[in-house]
Amino acid sequence: MASAALLKSSFLPKRSEWHTTQKSSTPQPTVVAFSVRAGAYSDELVKTAKSIASPGRGILAMDESNATCGKRLASIGLENTEANRQAYRTLLVSAPGLGQYISGAILFEETLYQSTTDGKKMVDVLIQQNIMPGIKVDKGLVPLAGSNDESWCQGLDGLASRCAAYYQQGARFAKWRTVVSIPNGPSALAVKEAAWGLARYAAIAQDNGLVPIVEPEILLDGDHGIERTFEVAQKVWAEVFFYLAENNVMFEGILLKPSMVTPGAECPEKATPKQVAEYTLKLLHRRIPPAVPGIMFLSGGQSEVEATFNLNAMNQGPNPWHVSFSYARALQNTCLKTWGGRPENVKAAQDALLFRAKANSLAQLGKYTGEGESAEATKGMFVKGYTY
Repeated sequence: MASAALLKSSFLPKRSEWHTTQKSSTPQPTVVAFSVRAGAYSDELVKTAKSIASPGRGILAMDESNATCGKRLASIGLENTEANRQAYRTLLVSAPGLGQYISGAILFEETLYQSTTDGKKMVDVLIQQNIMPGIKVDKGLVPLAGSNDESWCQGLDGLASRCAAYYQQGARFAKWRTVVSIPNGPSALAVKEAAWGLARYAAIAQDNGLVPIVEPEILLDGDHGIERTFEVAQKVWAEVFFYLAENNVMFEGILLKPSMVTPGAECPEKATPKQVAEYTLKLLHRRIPPAVPGIMFLSGGQSEVEATFNLNAMNQGPNPWHVSFSYARALQNTCLKTWGGRPENVKAAQDALLFRAKANSLAQLGKYTGEGESAEATKGMFVKGYTY
């Protein structure tokens, strides 16, 4: 376990400390104290993180805000009502056998307290499927004053009490998403703000029994090449882990949700899955301690098939972490289109979700071939300036 004291200083004691006594000609070693706190929940946090980072499984991100869920429903001609959101979320959590491929589901606050259309608590349905309930705890992005039109993530005020309440409701992990924009810099201010906010959130979540998912999303927006993405990602993750250590976050009790290292969405030079894997794994090896149990990638607007092929390429050899997925659109897109808001299409939509979940399960094991994929699954989902 690391601490900021170690990261700030050399392994050697300061020069003045070698001469504090002349009683012995042999210099006395300096003791460096490590302080990592996760409160009374330490063992449970480690157990939860390992359960989510289990072989062949990943995370279903279904934590879209009500406004964003409304955009998804509008794409299939449905109104943004609580009843329609409930119907769609019921379809997702009740897909038979989903827990074979999905270890955790990130929920929006409404869903955490919601029941299915047949009156069962959403949380209970997930637990019966052996899926760990999680919760989105940030309060969204707002403009960062003094930056180059960049954002910061709000939500630290009242976070401890919210986390405690979510734990009582059955959540066992949390998610906080902040973003970094390459076309806008990124400025040192924005990177530091993102890292510090993530670290404070992670410490507060652990103190209240929730495994924090740490997510500094490097947006796909831009025409930059893969080398530039790699350069920015190294800076971002160096800052993130420095401040995680400074806030005494226990690395064994967190999960990461990074972007894959890819070219900008508007870059004319596209990267192959092999190239994405090489750059992304190089980044992870340089920046992520092996104490972290799981790397759960976001899809960030990649097509369903692209996200799965890239994940598969990263699992062609052994990794010191569980390398898996935490996808939203890249798991749900074909499912949503198949459902179309029609009750008679629920089974077909659930089959589409299970097909996608199984494909990513195979990718986590390095065994995905792309067999049986539909044309819909190959369509890119990048939206410039996307917010949710």
